[in-house]
Amino acid sequence: MKIGILTSGGDTPGMNAVIWAVQKRASQLGFQVIGFRDGWKGLMENDSIILSSDRTKEILSLGGTILGSSRTNPFKREDGLEKIKTALEKNQIDALVAIGGDDTLGVARKLHDEGIPIVGVPKTIDNDLNATDYTFGFNTAVTIATEALDRLATTAKSHHRTIVVEIMGRHAGWITLYSGIAGGAHVILLPELSIPMEKVAELVKTRYDSSEKWALVAVSEGYEFVEESPEDVGETDEFGHVRLEKRGVAQRIADYISKHTNIETRHVVLGHTQRGGPPTAYDRVLSVRFGFHAVDLIKDKEFGYFPALKGTQIIHLPLKDAVDQLKLVDEHHLRIAKIIMGLES
Repeated sequence: MKIGILTSGGDTPGMNAVIWAVQKRASQLGFQVIGFRDGWKGLMENDSIILSSDRTKEILSLGGTILGSSRTNPFKREDGLEKIKTALEKNQIDALVAIGGDDTLGVARKLHDEGIPIVGVPKTIDNDLNATDYTFGFNTAVTIATEALDRLATTAKSHHRTIVVEIMGRHAGWITLYSGIAGGAHVILLPELSIPMEKVAELVKTRYDSSEKWALVAVSEGYEFVEESPEDVGETDEFGHVRLEKRGVAQRIADYISKHTNIETRHVVLGHTQRGGPPTAYDRVLSVRFGFHAVDLIKDKEFGYFPALKGTQIIHLPLKDAVDQLKLVDEHHLRIAKIIMGLES
């Protein structure tokens, strides 16, 4: 049997660990693994490479993806589906493994509906896939953002400043929430929790009116700045997503606080720092478990499914379950953020 594999969407720590696991388990079963470079784009262009054990033996702890990635939507490309079918036939691929988030798994679902034998592996740094408790990369991103908040706290204290830290999270604020709690942020702003800017400024000023002359504000990049409509950046990818860095949420909030409180306020955008570097031990283990399970799904001809974490167990679910609903921060976790900010007793 020949297994094809690709990585699509934003890179996430742990993608290489999945590739490592797929190759290792496939090799044990006597299967060959063919990697397609740069996600769906590489598959359509038949840009492939044989993934031998020698090529993958040292990638378990490596960040990024050795296969490369792109945000290409084959269903938005001319003859995209036919090009994919042609590439799979030329390489005699018996089954395909697609590693990616809701956009990638949405494409995988459509391909399965077209009769292509495919399984998915859920990947989203935002941890916003409703079908799985955690996705790999999330733990790493939280660890990096927490360390950044720890470091920024010392300089904020030294100069009696407020620092607004922009953290990844388009629709869901899980990274901001977890790192904000762990990093001791005094204000936590999430897409799921809209707070008037007047209240944000008041929370900061209250600290300065007391003995604490510094503050940390953690904000998700997808947070809606309610006092102003977001700038029309005009630029989107093939899945319709706006490039959030163009919005400059942290800078605009910092400017607002500075203007309305006369408190020196700076902003920091963590950006792709959260994606880079080696995955944590937790993310490596989860990636390996997902990779092994994906190959077992192929072995058992359970196409149209993906592995998911439920509690401590790996189960498998239909691809449609991956894209039906986003996992947003729930009321229990929102209450924690409110208590930290003194908005709820």
